[in-house]
Amino acid sequence: MNIEKVKLNISKLKGKKIILKINIGRNRYESVIGVVQDIYPYLFTLRSGEDLKTFSYVDVLTRNVIIVN
Repeated sequence: MNIEKVKLNISKLKGKKIILKINIGRNRYESVIGVVQDIYPYLFTLRSGEDLKTFSYVDVLTRNVIIVN
């Protein structure tokens, strides 16, 4: 998989509710449920309640952020 495929897959999820599993280090993960808000050239944003979180496509490519559907 390359970065262009990651961007394409995430752009298809815009406006949809998803679950992200985020690697927070030492083999620990945090799950976040939210809606993909905006798509930018190098990152995307996820609205989770009142919080707006930002993730890069490289995080998804390197499996630091995993999209769970």
